[in-house]
Amino acid sequence: MAGPLGGHRTWENMEAEHGRWGAMEYDEKLARFRQAHLNPFNKQLGPRQHEQGAGEEAPDITSEEALPELPPGEPEFYCPERTMDLGLSEDHFARPVGLFLASDIQQLRQAIQECKQVILELPEHSEKQKDAVVRLIHLRLKLQELKDPSEDEPSIRVLLEHRFCKEKSKSVKQTCDKCNAIIWGLIQTWYTCTGCYYRCHSKCLNLISKPCVRSKVSHQAEYELSICPEAGLDSQDYRCAECRAPISLRGVPSEARQCDYTGQYYCSHCHWNDLAVIPARVVHNWDFEPRKVSRGSMRYLALMVSRPVLRLREINPLLFNYVEELVEIRKLRQDILLMKPYFITCREAMAARLLLQLQDRQHFVENDEMYSVQDLLDAHTGRLGCSLAETHTLFAKHIKLDCERCQAKGFVCELCREGDVLFPFDSHTSVCTDCSAVFHRDCYYDNSTTCPRCARLTLRKQSLFQEPGPDADA
Repeated sequence: MAGPLGGHRTWENMEAEHGRWGAMEYDEKLARFRQAHLNPFNKQLGPRQHEQGAGEEAPDITSEEALPELPPGEPEFYCPERTMDLGLSEDHFARPVGLFLASDIQQLRQAIQECKQVILELPEHSEKQKDAVVRLIHLRLKLQELKDPSEDEPSIRVLLEHRFCKEKSKSVKQTCDKCNAIIWGLIQTWYTCTGCYYRCHSKCLNLISKPCVRSKVSHQAEYELSICPEAGLDSQDYRCAECRAPISLRGVPSEARQCDYTGQYYCSHCHWNDLAVIPARVVHNWDFEPRKVSRGSMRYLALMVSRPVLRLREINPLLFNYVEELVEIRKLRQDILLMKPYFITCREAMAARLLLQLQDRQHFVENDEMYSVQDLLDAHTGRLGCSLAETHTLFAKHIKLDCERCQAKGFVCELCREGDVLFPFDSHTSVCTDCSAVFHRDCYYDNSTTCPRCARLTLRKQSLFQEPGPDADA
C-alpha cells in the first residue's frame, strides 16, 4: 500500500497513525466538554471572551495544562441539557432580576406586571415558574415597604378617643381592623389601641371612623338585655349600621350580616362572623352558646365581661329557682359578707391580706346581688362554686380556729345557753335582723317570744331616757 510520499505503508504504521488520531480526537472532546462546563462564576471569561480581552491574563480554568485550540471550522460543543441538569449554568448568588433594581413605586409595579406575565408563560409546576413566583413575592414586599411610612412616626397617636401605641412585635401575625388585610410586622408599621385593642396599619390611622369602645364602657356600662332586637334592614336604609356602606341580603354590593347582640346588620368589613356569648340569652334562658356578632359588639362584650352590672334578682328572679349553682353561690357570698367585719377589725387578717383572695371579684365583698357575665360563665362550668367554697373554708378557718381575737367575737345562744360558740355564717344558726344576735336555728324559730337581746336593749334605752324624779332634783 502506497503512502502519501510514494512509499509503502505497513500495518504497523497504520496502527500507530490511528492511535495518534484517536488521542487527538479524545483531547478535542475533552476540550469541548470543559468549555461547556465552565465555572458559573467565571462564565464571562469563556473562550469567546478571550479574543476581546487579549491584553488581560486569562484565569487558570483547570490545574492541568492549557486546553488545546479547536481546529478551524469545528463548531463549539454546547450541552444545555446537561448544564441545566447539573445546575451549573445558573449563578445562585446573583440578585433576582427586578428585585432591588427598581427604585420607585412605578418601576416596581411595572416589574410586578412583567413577572406575572412571565409566570403565565412558563410551564406549570416547573422550577423556573417557582423561582418566578418567589421573585414576584419579593417585588410585592418591596412595593409594600415603599408604600408604608417611615419608622420615624410617633409611638403614641390619639384619635377618636383611641390611644394608639406603635407595636414592636415583628413575628405575630395580625389583621388590620380597618382594611381587613394582613399586617406584615417585618416590613410594616402598625398600631394597637390600649383601650379597645383596635389594630390597624399606620397608613390606615387617618381613615378610622369608629370611636373607641372603651369610652362607651366608661360612660354607659350596661348591656342590651333584649334578645336580638331586630328592627329590619329597611330601618337602616339598607346600609351598614356602623360604616353606612350599602348592604343587602343578596350580597350585592356587600353581604348583610346580622349581629345577634344588637340585632342590626353590618357589612363584611364591620362584621367578621366573630362568636361571643350573648348576655341577654344567658340571663333569660341560661343559654351560653356563642353567636355571631360584629367587631364593635365583640370588643364591647370583651371589655364588659368582668364588670358586675347584672342584678339578677331584678332582671330574672325566677332564675334562682331553676339553677342550683346560683343558689349555692348566693349563700357563699352572703357568708363572705358576714365574715368581712371580722377581717376588717383583725390585725392578723389585715397583715395576711385575706380579702385579697377575692381581688379578681371585688364585688363579692361589697354585695351579694351584682353579677358579671364572667361570674355566670364560671358558675355554669362549676369553677366559681369550687373557688368560692375554698375561699369560704379559708376564711372560716381563720375566724374559728387560727385567730383568738376573732374567736372572742363569737356568740352564745341566749335561748338555750348550750353548745359551742356561734358565728353568723354557720349553717345551723339564725341571725336577728334587728340586733344581729346569733342563735341556734331551731331555738330561734321555736321560741315564740322576742329576741332576748332586743328586749334587753329596749329596757336599757328606756332607763336612759326616763325622766328624773323630784328626789333626784334635790
